[in-house]
Amino acid sequence: MLKATQGKVLPTTITGSLPRPSWYTENLGTKSFLDAMVISRFREQYVDALSVYLREQEVAGLDICTDGDCRFDQDIGGQSWTSYPPHHMDGFETTHPKLAKAGAGGIGFPRGHILHDYLEARVMPKLVGPVGRGEMHYTEIWKAAQRLTSRPVKFGTVTPELVAFAVQDEHYKDLPSRIMAISDAFNQELHDLADAGCQVIQMEEPQIHLLAARGVVDNVINPEFMLKVFNNTVKGLRAKTEVWCHTCWGNPSQQRMFAKVQSYKPALEVLNQVDADVITFETKSSGAMDLEAIGKQITGKKVAIGVIDHHTLQVESPEEVAELVRLSLKHIPADRLVLSSDCGMGREGMSRRHAFYKMVSLVRGVNIVRKEIGVPEAVCLAEDPRYSLIRS
Repeated sequence: MLKATQGKVLPTTITGSLPRPSWYTENLGTKSFLDAMVISRFREQYVDALSVYLREQEVAGLDICTDGDCRFDQDIGGQSWTSYPPHHMDGFETTHPKLAKAGAGGIGFPRGHILHDYLEARVMPKLVGPVGRGEMHYTEIWKAAQRLTSRPVKFGTVTPELVAFAVQDEHYKDLPSRIMAISDAFNQELHDLADAGCQVIQMEEPQIHLLAARGVVDNVINPEFMLKVFNNTVKGLRAKTEVWCHTCWGNPSQQRMFAKVQSYKPALEVLNQVDADVITFETKSSGAMDLEAIGKQITGKKVAIGVIDHHTLQVESPEEVAELVRLSLKHIPADRLVLSSDCGMGREGMSRRHAFYKMVSLVRGVNIVRKEIGVPEAVCLAEDPRYSLIRS
């Protein structure tokens, strides 16, 4: 069900995470969100950080906001993106020493590589009983952000299979059973979120494209099974809210996880079957090499194209953004095109100022094209010359 993008031509957003303010020093850790919000210092810092994230997106002129992944801790490579669910769900041991689990979706990095630190920080609780929703509190986390802005707040979450890959299991007999159990628990949590009024739910990094790109031929863990997992996780949600499928090539510490730029082409046929309203693609950092194929293969859904590169501190010019939007329109109709960042900008590698001006350039560039095709431009307070501190 289209809600946030309904009736909008070339709507703009970002993927999710934003850099932490330096003064935001409190961490949620293993506390439940509601328990943490009772602590005055945490609540003050959390709400202030939310306010900063949302206001900067509004000043930039984005149509759809995010909470900046404000609930996640200040950790190595943004690891809590993966670790938040197992630290707050039922079925995971809380007292057993937590050990780092090797690999990141089967990808390893040697000692001396920056992402080896990321793997060492991959400490997860052990799965010892039936998985349940526990105290994920997605609805309460979304409400805390949505009540601070009139613009839609998109809520994003890691996918169940990435949680399942990262934890040690002493309960389920095999990996598929573990994945589907976590998927069922996620589905319950996400229905609660949709029922509360969240207009956009974004599932982040399903493994469909990664397994396809790497040519995985396992009889169990393969793109087709991951399609089943995705559709089970969001089952019934599109009757209530707008569902986004965010495809990503990995972004810890703003680092590329592959030596060569990966192609979406092997996965597009399967991705076209996800039960989602919008599919996002990293295209800026890849030189838009798959844009034509994406336009041909992804039909009947909206497509969010990344026009901002999250890997680099170089702020794209509005003209650069506009050029990529024009190229996108050659392959994707304007009524099905959404403009975003390639991935999150808050995984321990970028300053707040860089991220802010990337958002500003995103909106300014899209406004150039909006003017060219005759649709209303977004208000971008950040570029209004009346508010410059330099007098003419």
